[in-house]
Amino acid sequence: MTATQELTRPRARVFAGPKVPEVFLVFWVVKLLTTGIGETAADFMGTSSLVLAGVVGVGGFFLALWLQLRAETYHPIRYWVTVLMVAVFGTMIADGPHVALGTPYYVDSAIYLVLLVALLRWWKRSEGTLSVHSITTARRERFYWGTVLLTFGLGTALGDTTAQNLHLGFAWSIVVFAVLMLIPLGIWAALGRPSTGSAGSAAVSVATFWGAYSLTRPLGASIADWMATKQGLGWGTGPVTLVGLILFALLVGYVAVTHSDVEGAHAAHDRDTDPERKEVAA
Repeated sequence: MTATQELTRPRARVFAGPKVPEVFLVFWVVKLLTTGIGETAADFMGTSSLVLAGVVGVGGFFLALWLQLRAETYHPIRYWVTVLMVAVFGTMIADGPHVALGTPYYVDSAIYLVLLVALLRWWKRSEGTLSVHSITTARRERFYWGTVLLTFGLGTALGDTTAQNLHLGFAWSIVVFAVLMLIPLGIWAALGRPSTGSAGSAAVSVATFWGAYSLTRPLGASIADWMATKQGLGWGTGPVTLVGLILFALLVGYVAVTHSDVEGAHAAHDRDTDPERKEVAA
């Protein structure tokens, strides 16, 4: 590349900080809520009005994602509304092949898994990292949201596979996915955030994070379906969606007011309250 080409090449958008929240307990709780809301909201709108489902599910998804991608900084309300709309849209695209083509859910799961692995490999080769702490450029953010969307599609298909193809029902699906999620989540929590020099630990941390993240979808969806259908509590998709939205609004409002989900907030708190860490930082 010549000097002239280098000067005329458009610069990549770089953000002042990561455009994703700090990953701590509230993160996982809100993520589980979005998966459950996405499942029951998509089912409720699909049975009530296809026009409503299209406007909210498709239109809401593209609007939320457009607003998120054009922003320069992280904001919890904007971020989590985007995740919520990805959950609704992801449910629709996961159910689409089964409804339209009649493919078994385990086939859909395999397809989404292949697509997810391919995207992660592309992301890794392009950026050199899959860490959520590195979402500081527009390109990495696009990879991030593409990955999030595929995890929702995969998780939806996996949940339907266990509940319907394997005939486990929603209650046993909850148990299966809760156990499966706790394994990578426990490893990820034990590792913390490895130093940049520990390549092996960093790779395991990234892999276990995305493993746990993907499994939140079938777990949350199975819980919501169990609450909504006659196989469980039988509350109905509308009431379960409403309760989920109320809890979602409360938790997102909490992090928006306290700023407790800003990247690095908990690390800074640990340094301030732990004498040993404070001494090391000094």
